[in-house]
Amino acid sequence: MSGLFSALSSSAQSLSTQSQGVQIAGKNIANASTDGYARQRLNIGSQGPADNGAGGAQSVTVQQLRDKYLDVQVSREISQTSYLKAQNQNLLKAQADLGEEITNASGASSITDDTSTTSGIGASITDFFNAFSSLASSPSDTSAKQVLLQKADLLANQINVADTHLDSLQDDIIAQNTDDLSTVNDLLGQVANLNGQIQKSEVNSPGSAVDLRDQRQTALEKLSQYMDFTTKEISGDNGQIQVMGQDADGNDVLLVDKASALGEVTYNADEKTFSAGSPSTVLELKGGSLQGNVDVRDGEIQDLRDSLKSLADQLTTSVNEAYNTGGTAGDFFSTAPTSGLIAVDSNLTYSTLKTASNGDSGGNDIALAVAAVASKDFSTSSGDGIDGTLSGFYGKVASGLGESVSSSESKLSDQQTVEKLITSQRDAVSGVSQDEELTDLMKYQRGFQASSRVINVIDKLLDTVVNGLIQ
Repeated sequence: MSGLFSALSSSAQSLSTQSQGVQIAGKNIANASTDGYARQRLNIGSQGPADNGAGGAQSVTVQQLRDKYLDVQVSREISQTSYLKAQNQNLLKAQADLGEEITNASGASSITDDTSTTSGIGASITDFFNAFSSLASSPSDTSAKQVLLQKADLLANQINVADTHLDSLQDDIIAQNTDDLSTVNDLLGQVANLNGQIQKSEVNSPGSAVDLRDQRQTALEKLSQYMDFTTKEISGDNGQIQVMGQDADGNDVLLVDKASALGEVTYNADEKTFSAGSPSTVLELKGGSLQGNVDVRDGEIQDLRDSLKSLADQLTTSVNEAYNTGGTAGDFFSTAPTSGLIAVDSNLTYSTLKTASNGDSGGNDIALAVAAVASKDFSTSSGDGIDGTLSGFYGKVASGLGESVSSSESKLSDQQTVEKLITSQRDAVSGVSQDEELTDLMKYQRGFQASSRVINVIDKLLDTVVNGLIQ
């Protein structure tokens, strides 16, 4: 009769094992759409040979189906995608701030022809010099003078507004990075905290803290949106990892070591560098939105502002030289504007506007000289601030921005394709398949039913034996 009791115990253990299998399959199905969740599998083993009273099935471990190398690749690609996305988004904002219509066709970018635009700096440069040409044709026409001054004010305002908007965009980028740094340090703290929890949970059962490991991987992938890093599992420390950045020489900088986050990630605005670790070390970031924001802010956007200043300075200098040849007529543009990059001289009105050097109201030599500036070819090798004509220089600036936008969009699209490919490969290993889980659910259900029937048979046999003894 001891054999029946042993069989009953084994069957009860099998019943519990199949029940656990049902629970895990149900958990997988419920978390099929949960970010960071890796499907779990119940590993079942035998209790031992049947002739020693065992022979039942028992759950050995709950295995998390993850490929750590694919996890690392996914984090790396997320970091590169975020870097390019940050650049693309800010370039699009800069394009809008420039206030110029830019077309992209067949991968090329060009400034829209001035004759077909009604706004923008490029069109205003043309309108300004055309107004001087019209004034040269009717030097005593008051309305022509008023139109000229309006065109000059509009041109100066558009240049100044564009520069102000770009300046605000640079400030917004730093503000965004400041907010993101708080998130980064919080995520590093979460990883350190999860390290400690995993270590405690896996002291006697390595690899068993599957849900905590999911949470840690999710935190790492969120972190990779902001910065690039590497991770390393610490041998013999029950699943704990280290998170590391790199310095300019390629040396590792510890950010998280076991259950400790080592020094916050900070940004030095003067040096334009990120630092972290203990002691604080300058990081060489190559991915993530933090570095993407800084690179585009101090790269393309600053170059654009520098070009606008060069344009404004050259416009001021060349127009003033043509307008005030003898130094007695007064300047057309202020040489030291109180605000902005360029401004019409505050003393200039339609009544004080000069068209001729001899003061003749019917003369037009000054108006013709200023109008001729439009076609003047400048050269930096000759000491000028720009190369080419004023309109041509600005056209290159605007089209260059369009090319940068087009290039960033192309790079981002290619990178997103790579990220999707790596993620799909990871999902093939770690993702939940509804069909597979339903199959497992049916398998465990049948196993549960079979174990129940065995228990029912043993119960009847025990009843027969016990009642037979009594009789």
